[in-house]
Amino acid sequence: MRHLFFLLFTVFTFAQQNHKVDFKTAFGNISVNPIEKKVSGSVRYIFDVKQTIDTIRIDAQKMVITNVKINNKTVKFTNTGRTLNLFEGYKTGKNKVAFIYEATPKQTMYFNGHFDCAQCDKDSIIPSAVEGQVWTQGQGKYTSHWFPSFDDVNEKVIFNLNISFDKKYQVLSNGVLLKELPNKNQMIWQYEMKKPMSSYLLAVVIGDFRHQVVASKSGIPLQLFIQTKDTAKFESTYRYSKQIFDYLDEEIGVKYPWKIYKQIPVEDFLYAGMENTSATIFAEDYVVDAIGFNDRNYVNVNAHELAHQWFGDLVTAKSGKHHWLQEGFATYYALLAERQIFGDDYFYHQLYRSSLQLRNAARTDTIPVLNEKASSFSFYQKGAWALHLIRETIGPKLFQKAVINYLKKHQFQNAETDDFLVEVKKVSNFDTEKFKKVWLEDYRFRNDEANVLLKKNEFIRTLFETQKMRLKPFAENKEKFKELLQSNVFYPVKTEILYQIKDISFEDKKELLLLALQTNDVKVRQSVAEFTDEIPLEFKTNYETLLDDVSYDTREIAFMNLWKNFPESRTVYLAKAEKWIGGNDKSLRSLFLTFSIENQSPEKDNYYKELVNYSSPLYESSVRQNAIINALAINEKDPTVLKNLINATTHYKWQFTKFARDKIRELFVGGAKPQFQMIYQTLSEKEKIQLDKLLEEKK
Repeated sequence: MRHLFFLLFTVFTFAQQNHKVDFKTAFGNISVNPIEKKVSGSVRYIFDVKQTIDTIRIDAQKMVITNVKINNKTVKFTNTGRTLNLFEGYKTGKNKVAFIYEATPKQTMYFNGHFDCAQCDKDSIIPSAVEGQVWTQGQGKYTSHWFPSFDDVNEKVIFNLNISFDKKYQVLSNGVLLKELPNKNQMIWQYEMKKPMSSYLLAVVIGDFRHQVVASKSGIPLQLFIQTKDTAKFESTYRYSKQIFDYLDEEIGVKYPWKIYKQIPVEDFLYAGMENTSATIFAEDYVVDAIGFNDRNYVNVNAHELAHQWFGDLVTAKSGKHHWLQEGFATYYALLAERQIFGDDYFYHQLYRSSLQLRNAARTDTIPVLNEKASSFSFYQKGAWALHLIRETIGPKLFQKAVINYLKKHQFQNAETDDFLVEVKKVSNFDTEKFKKVWLEDYRFRNDEANVLLKKNEFIRTLFETQKMRLKPFAENKEKFKELLQSNVFYPVKTEILYQIKDISFEDKKELLLLALQTNDVKVRQSVAEFTDEIPLEFKTNYETLLDDVSYDTREIAFMNLWKNFPESRTVYLAKAEKWIGGNDKSLRSLFLTFSIENQSPEKDNYYKELVNYSSPLYESSVRQNAIINALAINEKDPTVLKNLINATTHYKWQFTKFARDKIRELFVGGAKPQFQMIYQTLSEKEKIQLDKLLEEKK
């Protein structure tokens, strides 16, 4: 209850402050130290006092703050460890506050890899296969961990940052880069914004990057960054980027609100992407080559984060209750952009898939969209479906008109759900009250309404008809299946057929499998790989062609299935896989190493060393996780791997730490507790703390 009281008090306090004080502009001069993992510098805010107020607060989490001056005069202040509190020296009207700060952020600003820089202590450098990076992730209200700012999204400020760092690296932030000023072995990057934004959208990225600039139709420069080591992946990573930007700029109907747009991939990012104002940061997982593009590409994330530049950055939801105004809009406009690239069938299939998930989720998830505790899935997918319903009901032109009016009326401000629905009501006879009750205030998903909209598409109608064929005997369906497999119908119909025949005898389905392979569709062929457990000898040669598919996922599935079915050909398959790497997680390389060791390769000792090395902190978490799983499958008592597993529990990426904790618990159940106790004294204090917590769970 105390924690809840504090939150309510804080929200109330800052809501009251916003009525009385308006922070206009921020100027920050900061320096980042990657070795000590610190950030420090000076901050100056210009603000207006509109009404008499006792205390003005600036959020500053666990910061050392000194030399506070208001209107050029030193003033008294308090630092609670959460906020900088100002209570003297300001007047009604325009004011200026300046101070010096230092922070060692435990979250929000993350330090990765190996830095080779003039300011670095060479003795303290930890070798790493990951080039040094610093990046921020302030989603919600966390920027105040590295820059004194405002946790309240309703406080919008024009931010300008001067950032000092070693000149060997590239430093990126929001807005336009005005100047790069040499300063001995360092450089000062000066960034300027012209319009206000919420603090959580402030960002810094430091790393070894190259970039290309593409001009959009409207003249906005698109700066597309990539790590130097990944330049060969540039085209496949950023494929369709200009098309996406030009489409959304036109479809939304309001000019892109910022002067520039940057996109920057970073290692071990916490999420798929983050829409910092004018500068999207996204996960290295989406940096792909031409083959990886077919397994996991950046297109949807690209469009989603760009849409946020309007929905979230230009107009920000007033509170968590209205979060769907950001995520629902970004999800829906991303789908509309993908529709332009991949076509109507793709668009409707994505809507269909999310409708199934929403229908199933409603069985256990009883929190509606219009609730700050709603699941991310509801905010994103049900929010998108709600918008699709409106757009299909009133038509694209009126929908666009409502969106334009909504964005223009609330630009650089905050909004809530009724603000948007009012604009819908103005341009149409749409029943917004009924819509709000049914789609936003009721947790249930309107599957019947969704299906009516889905059936506007011929492919979906064919898919539904094909699904109904599950109720009929195979003999009755075979000819229709052949017809569909040889048609141009979108691939999910064909994968549905392969699912239906997976348990049919090979002789009966052989012709259909061959037709499926002949489609040369990556997804259809992948389904052949996935749904064929037992491979008859006569089908071996056909199935082996999957090892050459332009999909790392297909190759992995096919390799493992062939390995199981044809032990006598394992040496051949290993030779085929020897040069495979796979995606950024090195999945295919880990697969090759693991199976070579299992097959008693003459190089098995060297291969095992390589695998164990991938499990270490030298590599990104996705590489480590694959390696840990495979290395423990070979030797679950290896002290080096166990130590690397414990180290994983100290990682900042919650998905990776969860994997590590769960894996340790699993090993405890298997009797491995003594092995962990044997290496206990070799652990760091941080690692010991994490292992102690897990050991305590077992008592």
